[in-house]
Order: sequence, then C-alpha cells, then structure tokens
Amino acid sequence: MGKKSNGLRAAKKLRGRRRQFKEFRRKTLKKKYDPFSGSSMAKAIVLEKIQVEAKQPNSAMRKCARVQLVKNGKQITAFMPGDGAQKMINEHDEVMVECIGGKMGRAKGDLPCIRWQVIKVNDQSLGALLSGKLEKARR
Repeated sequence: MGKKSNGLRAAKKLRGRRRQFKEFRRKTLKKKYDPFSGSSMAKAIVLEKIQVEAKQPNSAMRKCARVQLVKNGKQITAFMPGDGAQKMINEHDEVMVECIGGKMGRAKGDLPCIRWQVIKVNDQSLGALLSGKLEKARR
C-alpha cells in the first residue's frame, strides 16, 4: 500500500485502510489463551485441590482444583462451586469442566484469573452429589 490518500473524496479509501489495519491488529496482536480450543466443556483429571484467596474487599479462601485437560494436556485452575464440593472431589478423579462465562468470558466475581468451574465428577452431576440425590461412583 503506498502513500495515504488525502484531499477531497478520500474518506472511503481512508476508511478501508483503517478497517484493514484493525483486522491485522486483531489477528496478530490479540491472541487469547483458550485451553479448550473453542469447545464449551472438557474432561480433565484432578491433580490437586487448592485454595485461592478472594480479591479485596473479601477475605475468603475459595476452594479450587488444579486440573489437567485430557484432550491436550494443558493445566488450568477450576472453581469448585457449592458448599462441601471439595469433599466430593478427590485427586485423580475425572471431572467435566466448563467456562464460567460472566462478562466477556473473564474471571467471575472475586476470583482472580479463574475462568472455569467443575460441573461433573466421574460422570455424575456435582449439584446432585451435593444435594444428596446421588452417591459418588467408585472408579
């Protein structure tokens, strides 16, 4: 592309140049980290259970799990929702992890850098396990 257009009736060409430049920047500079590689859920193996400190002004220790995705081996930290969820999830369990969502797919609430949550443990719903409708399967 040579010199920039100027003068009368140059707006259309300038607008086109600007659009091309924006697309170039979006493709090359803003590479988002997506361990799920496009999918909404993924299976993972629990490596360890950890506690993450909530952001200010809260002072809670949120229960999370460090998991390794089965499909590509990437490690992520997933939130364990619900009261007593950490008792239901043990190391080496197979869990189903989903994106928390939230605004723009970013971290939820007072949890820094945590964008995923556990929804199933050994192919059983975590909500049903917590409410007592199911007992945890032996693997």
